[in-house]
Amino acid sequence: MSDTIDAYANALLAVVRAEGASGADDEIYRFAQALEGNDALSAALADPYIPAEKRQQIVADVLGDKAGNVANAAIALVVGAGRAVDLPAIARALVAKQAAAGGREVAEVRSAVALSDDQKTRLAASLAKATGKDIEVKVTVDPSVLGGVVTTIGDTVIDGSVRSRLAQVKSHLG
Repeated sequence: MSDTIDAYANALLAVVRAEGASGADDEIYRFAQALEGNDALSAALADPYIPAEKRQQIVADVLGDKAGNVANAAIALVVGAGRAVDLPAIARALVAKQAAAGGREVAEVRSAVALSDDQKTRLAASLAKATGKDIEVKVTVDPSVLGGVVTTIGDTVIDGSVRSRLAQVKSHLG
């Protein structure tokens, strides 16, 4: 992790804690994941020829009331500083630091559909049993998965997607 990403993650973590905004890290993470999946939005927020105030207004327009004040301000700060390209890495570092502070590890889960709270809880329990670690699940909806889930915990990837199963069948057939 670069020093800049780590510094931003530490600063955002300090703000989240100081403001007592426990869900802000998740809101920042979800926005960063959406940003990563939207080329037009990513390009607009990273464009150095668009004034910082305009880029920050784009963030405010996109988020609206979908995120709290702390998450809105944190995202606007990063984008205004010209670090929109780094936001996904900053968000991943932020949630990892927040989880580590609570003795947990983050499992990044890509699923074709949103998971219910019950599904997330059961998945976290299964992953905890398999890894021996307390797990915090962060879900990103990714239609390319087709079905099932792809889970990343640190450097470990567990691919239980329909897409990978179809690829395995295809390779066995010829």
